[in-house]
Amino acid sequence: MIGLAMTALVVPDYDEAIAFFRDALGFALEEDSDLGEGKRWVVMAGSHGGKLLLARAVNDDQRSAIGNQTGGRVGWFLDTNDFATDHGRMTAWGVEFTDGPREEPYGTVAVFNDPWGNRWDLIERKEAA
Repeated sequence: MIGLAMTALVVPDYDEAIAFFRDALGFALEEDSDLGEGKRWVVMAGSHGGKLLLARAVNDDQRSAIGNQTGGRVGWFLDTNDFATDHGRMTAWGVEFTDGPREEPYGTVAVFNDPWGNRWDLIERKEAA
């Protein structure tokens, strides 16, 4: 069986992105290796197993994708088991929520933008019946 190990996210700056994912979203910095010539292998790990490879944009095509990597749709989904606490921490850190919180059949959800404009969901899922 094949499993998705991680997803790349193009960012303008490694250290700015590390700070956001670590401090605002609660990810752990799993790896930050120097690959030479200003390139780094930066992996952020979520508490539920999801991982992001932070990839610094190095040319105009990559820079033009920052903030619109999914064409304006929500592209990443963060699960939480304590919506109120995580929503509060993120809001205090300055995360821009653009929709919600609202109750849906699957749980409590709010949409937010990362600092570059990509859209994310924060979700506390309801228990399966």
